[in-house]
Amino acid sequence: MSGDSDRQGPVDGDTAQQEMIPSKKSAVLVDGVVLNGPMTDARAGEKFVEEACRLIMEEVVLKATDVNEKVCEWRPPEQLKQLLDLEMRDSGEPPHRLLELCRDVIRYSVKTNHPRFFNQLYAGLDYYSLVARFMTEALNPSVYTYEVSPVFLLVEEAVLKKMIEFIGWKEGDGIFNPGGSVSNMYAMNLARYKYRPDIKEKGLFGLPRLILFTSAECHYSMKKAASFLGIGTENVCFVETDGRGKMIPEELEKKVWQARKEGAAPFLVCATSGTTVLGAFDPLDEIADICERHSLWLHVDDLLKKCYSAKASYLFQQDKFYDVSYDTGDKSIQCSRRPDAFKFWMTWKALGTLGLEERVNRALALSRYLVDEIKKREGFKLLMEPEYANVCFWYIPPSLREMEEGPEFWAKLNLVAPAIKERMMKKGSLMLGYQPHRGKVNFFRQVVISPQVSREDMDFLLDEIDLLGRDM
Repeated sequence: MSGDSDRQGPVDGDTAQQEMIPSKKSAVLVDGVVLNGPMTDARAGEKFVEEACRLIMEEVVLKATDVNEKVCEWRPPEQLKQLLDLEMRDSGEPPHRLLELCRDVIRYSVKTNHPRFFNQLYAGLDYYSLVARFMTEALNPSVYTYEVSPVFLLVEEAVLKKMIEFIGWKEGDGIFNPGGSVSNMYAMNLARYKYRPDIKEKGLFGLPRLILFTSAECHYSMKKAASFLGIGTENVCFVETDGRGKMIPEELEKKVWQARKEGAAPFLVCATSGTTVLGAFDPLDEIADICERHSLWLHVDDLLKKCYSAKASYLFQQDKFYDVSYDTGDKSIQCSRRPDAFKFWMTWKALGTLGLEERVNRALALSRYLVDEIKKREGFKLLMEPEYANVCFWYIPPSLREMEEGPEFWAKLNLVAPAIKERMMKKGSLMLGYQPHRGKVNFFRQVVISPQVSREDMDFLLDEIDLLGRDM
C-alpha cells in the first residue's frame, strides 16, 4: 500500500532526476549489484546517437551522389586489421573514441550508394527507405504478433496485397524474407509439403527419391536449399537453356519423364524471371503448362501457415482479445523477423506506383544506352543482346584486337577483366563485377540498379575501363 506521500502532485525534472539516483541509504543491492534506477547513462547515450547521426549524414548521405568521392578505399585484409581497432577490451571506451571508430568504418567500407558502384545486384541510396530503416532500428520491432508489431504487420499486409494485385491474382499469401535465397528455400519446402504433408511430422523417413527441376542458369541458392532441406544436391536436375539463357520447355518435359522412369518423384519446377548473370526470363506460360500436366505446379491458399505452424502457446494464443489472424509469425521459419516491408512501403508511398515505374523504365533505358555505346566503341564486345538490365561485355585491349579468336586469344582475354578489376578497386574509381559463364571466358556484367545513375556514369564506365586496360 502507498502512503499519503506517494500521492503527492508531480515534481520538477531535477527532483525526479535526483530520485532516480540511488543513495547509500535507499539503494537496493542483490549480490552487490545496485538495482535502483537504470543501468545506462541516457544523456550520454542520447548525445552519442546525435553525434553519430550527424557523422552518418555528413560522411554517408551527403556524399552518396558525389562522383568525386572514391567508391572504395581498398586495403588488403592484414593492413586493414592494423588500421582498424578491432579488439574488444575489458573496459568500455569513451564516446569520442567510438566516433573515431565509426568514421574509420565509413572510410574503409565500400560505398554501395555511390553512382559508380555496379558490383552487385543492389546499389544506390534510397532516402525514404533509409529513414524507414532508421525508424525500425530505433523501435527494434519483431514481426510475429500484432500485439508487439501492430503497425508493421499492417504495413506488410498492405504491401503484399498490392503486389498480389499487380500479379493479377484475386487472392494470395506471403511474407517478406531476408532475401531471395531464403525465399527459394521456402518455395522448395512448401512444394515438398504439398507433395507429402506428413513430412512435417514424420520427417524424411520412408519418402521416395524426391527430385526438382530448375534452369541451368538458376541461382546457386537452389543447391544450398536442397542440401539444407535434406533433398540432396544430386536431386536438383538442371534443365538446359537456349543461347539466351532461357529454360527450354521441351528439355524440361524430357527430364520429368526420365525421372519418373527412374522411379524418382518429381515435385517442383523452379523457373527464373531475370537470371543472375544474363538477366534471362524463362518462358513461364509454357513451363506452367508442363507443370500442370505433371501435377507439379501448385497454388494453395494458407499453405505457408500449414507448412510452418508450430503453434507456440506462449506467442500464438488463440484466446487473445484481438483478431489473431494478424499474428503472422507462425507462417515463418523464423521467430523474430525484421519489418523489411516497411522500407519498401515508405519508398512506395513517397514515389507512388508511377514513380517506381519511372525508375524501372530509366534503368532499362540506361542499359539500352550502354549497349549502343558498346557497339560504337572499339575494343568493346557484347556477349549478347540483353533482355533486361544486365549488360554483359568483354573489353579487348589493343594488344588482342588483331588476334584471331582462337584458344590463345580467349586464354589471354580471360585475364583481362580480373586485372582491370584489380586496378579499378585500388584506384577506387569504380566497382564492376566480372565472371566466366558456361564456357565463356571472364567478362564484365553491368546492371543498372541505382536511381542515382546517369548517362554520364555510363560514359565514365566505358572510358575508365579503356583507361585502365589499354596498356594490357
